[in-house]
Parts: sequence; C-alpha cells; structure tokens
Amino acid sequence: MSKKKGLSAEEKRARMMEIFFETKDVFQLKDMEKIAPKEKGITAMSVKEVLQSLVDDGMVDCERIGTSNYYWAFPSKALHARKRRLEILESQLSEGNQKHANLQKSIEKAKIGRQETVKQIK
Repeated sequence: MSKKKGLSAEEKRARMMEIFFETKDVFQLKDMEKIAPKEKGITAMSVKEVLQSLVDDGMVDCERIGTSNYYWAFPSKALHARKRRLEILESQLSEGNQKHANLQKSIEKAKIGRQETVKQIK
C-alpha cells in the first residue's frame, strides 16, 4: 500500500502561486477550489486557507466586486516587489558600510597619542 504524503503549507502556497503565474487570469474562490485540486494536487478543503494566507502576505490581490471576491497575482508584481526589496537592502548595506568606515576613523583618531599598556599579572 502506498500512502500519499500531504503537501506542506509552503508547498501549497508555491503551487497556488504557480496557478496564478501560469494562467495570468483572475479567479473567484469557487474557481480556485475546482482548479487547484485537479492541476496542482491541493486539497479543496485547504484552498481557501492557502489563498487567504497569500492575500494576507500581499502575494495575491483580492478585490470585492459586487457580492463576489476576485483573486489575482501577476508575475510582474512579484518582480517589482523583489526589485524594491533589493533596493532597500542595498541602501541599508551602503549605510552600514559608511557607518563602519566612520567608526573605524574615529577609532584611529582615538588611538593617536595613547600608549598601549601591558598588564602585569602577580
């Protein structure tokens, strides 16, 4: 007997994002509950939970139009989010390097005129 191992939450999230990126379409919850089990093996019972976690993390957009909720995510949005994050991290790195250089200069200034002493152990 072979038992199928269930997918982890991260695997479900990744597969759900694949659906959005491959189709580049807008879905309702009921559509996702039909598509996800067939194409990606995500159980229909967990589709809503996974979709909501993606919305909460800002990876999938959700808009209420009339009485329906529509969900979508496009590859270009993910690319722009990664670029923005990269720019922020690069600026933080350059600020950190500049701060490090300034501290090194102040250490060198503080060492001028001082003599190192050797402690004697009794």
